[in-house]
Amino acid sequence: MNNSYVIGVDFGSDSVRALVVNTQTGEPIGTHVHEYTRWKQGLYCDPAQSQFRQHPLDYLEGLTETINGALAGVADEIRKQVVGISIDTTGSTPGPVDKTGLPLALRPDFAENPNGMFILWKDHTANAEADELNTLAHHWDVDYTKYVGGIYSSEWFWAKILRTLRVDEAVRQHAFSWVEHCDWISAVLTGNTNPLTIRRSRCAAGHKALWHSEFDGLPSDEFLTRLDPLLGGLREHLFTDTYTSDLPMGHLSAEWAEKLGLSTSVVVGVGAFDAHMGAIGAEIEPYAFVRIIGTSTCDILMAPNEEIGHRLIRGICGQVDGSVAPGMLGLEAGQSAFGDLYAWFAGLITGPVRDLLGNEAADTLSRQLIPHLSAQAASLPVTPTDIIALDWINGRRTPDANHTLKAAISGLNLGTDAAKVFKSLVEATAFGSRSIVDRFIEEGVPIRKVIAIGGVAKKSAFVMQTLADVLNKPIQVASADQACALGAAMCAAVAAGIHPTMEAAQQAMGSGFDAEYHPRPAYVATYETLYQKYLTLGAFVEGK
Repeated sequence: MNNSYVIGVDFGSDSVRALVVNTQTGEPIGTHVHEYTRWKQGLYCDPAQSQFRQHPLDYLEGLTETINGALAGVADEIRKQVVGISIDTTGSTPGPVDKTGLPLALRPDFAENPNGMFILWKDHTANAEADELNTLAHHWDVDYTKYVGGIYSSEWFWAKILRTLRVDEAVRQHAFSWVEHCDWISAVLTGNTNPLTIRRSRCAAGHKALWHSEFDGLPSDEFLTRLDPLLGGLREHLFTDTYTSDLPMGHLSAEWAEKLGLSTSVVVGVGAFDAHMGAIGAEIEPYAFVRIIGTSTCDILMAPNEEIGHRLIRGICGQVDGSVAPGMLGLEAGQSAFGDLYAWFAGLITGPVRDLLGNEAADTLSRQLIPHLSAQAASLPVTPTDIIALDWINGRRTPDANHTLKAAISGLNLGTDAAKVFKSLVEATAFGSRSIVDRFIEEGVPIRKVIAIGGVAKKSAFVMQTLADVLNKPIQVASADQACALGAAMCAAVAAGIHPTMEAAQQAMGSGFDAEYHPRPAYVATYETLYQKYLTLGAFVEGK
């Protein structure tokens, strides 16, 4: 089909963006970004308690504004040729819904209750619940954690649900079911949000909700009830089947077709997480390691089932058949803080400036600070006696999830300045990345190339060069500024029947790479020494 177009919508942690793309060439026709209004104000969050909630109104407003904004300058003829929309979101970001699939926070009685909202991926209020699930699973006749690296995380579906049910009686009474953000927002576009009938994402269910065909779906009701009677009976209000992102969720409803100026013939694809669709947008191929680098990282690797499917990879965020592309095993890992670690350090410096000199001075400093520190840090020598830092400022996602861990900096003296500390933080994020790569290789999963997407990958040559040196591998940076939205658009093109496979969509719509970083031999050996010190410091902090 010639002259057809699709829309990819990417819901990130801070904002949502939409991208209109030509299905035959990958040419972007229009784009728009919307920052979440309530989230930007810091509402419903308590960072000191690791509580991070998002109001569904932020999602709905962002969906409307970004798609309309991306289509605003598009000719009517092109608008008529839009054939598909697919959506990716952060995850695990579940929320409680009533029998109609309405999030509780959209009801007047829950409008200001954080427990009735979507629980963002980086919310760690359920650490205790995750520990309880792990303990039970490791002593159950079936280890439901074996396909998620053997460790269930507080960032994921069941831990967050259990925590919320324990602390909020009103949610217990009114939550009929729970849905991931990527499932709910895709269903909204179709007009059917019934939690019992919507098509649930294989990606979200397999990586975060312990879904697997071996278990006949989700963990048994017996297991869940033993974990806590509050979970008893919830399984039958959830789902058994899951769907890959090459399949349609449905068609655009009349209501949303009118809102967006599109046709009800537009196919809405099954949703997925941003990293997995981002990997599609980054032209992932078997054994390519795709790093989505932003506030955190999510790392995606794809391998043929017949080659890797028999292995159980320790300490990662899951291995799921079809979570990236149908017929391929998708493996996920990542770091709970990457850019967030740099932002924390910048805030440490600019906070007192804001208090003492006002917002204008602080905002000016904030804009200039990271580029300035990066330039200074890049000029520093790399020596075996350099400062060592840990990247666990928001806990550790992989390898071996433990969100109770804290960051640390070792080796400070009176000569230490801000640039040296910043350099150590950048190296810490690179060392954390190296530990993930090492785990895959130790577990028999080769990594044949490294691809990077995301804001940090595009903006910071210093960070990317340090990462290449520490990994001792070349890194290609995808040229697409919005690789996740592009990947969602590729999925929409397959769901709408324009391309027969994800690979075909990638070949037609891919944008290639615009930068490549190569490890510098003079730095590699020294970074190997510093990496061993990172591991030693990590073991000490972890109490090993």
